Amino acid sequence: MLVLDEPTNDLDLETLELLEDLLLAFEGTLLLVSHDRELLNNVVDGTLAMEPGGTVGDYAGGYDDWVRQRPGPEAAPAQKANTQATPRPRETPAARPGRLTYKERQELEVLPARLEALEEEQAALYATMADANTYQGGGDDVVRTTARLAEIEKALAEMYARWEELESKA
Repeated sequence: MLVLDEPTNDLDLETLELLEDLLLAFEGTLLLVSHDRELLNNVVDGTLAMEPGGTVGDYAGGYDDWVRQRPGPEAAPAQKANTQATPRPRETPAARPGRLTYKERQELEVLPARLEALEEEQAALYATMADANTYQGGGDDVVRTTARLAEIEKALAEMYARWEELESKA
């Protein structure tokens, strides 16, 4: 069980998104007290709300769901207890379209540098293969260089595909 009281106070946007992603991935019970309506809508699947008369109402969903479900001031206490809606499924970070997780943003930031480093290594290996002296030393160097070139080409293809995926999601 995880109990958090106003965890979003003094957090920047990146840290707030990271916290949200971590809470979505948390598989235990979460008791969250927060004024952050968006966080509540995105993370919780049930809301406990203080009702007039000192009772606690139990509602399915986040803040917006509570607003739709809560009874008006004229509702009887018996009606309040029976006000339930179907719980909405929890969204995983990967299921939210158009939004990168913190880890994905970090990955997207380092991908260009990693691609550049691999391309530089690839160019150096191509230059080695173009040198006639490479083939005079024996076949082991040629085999190793060719194998490394194949590894780099595969890695580059995967990294470019991942970069496209992250860019389209961003």
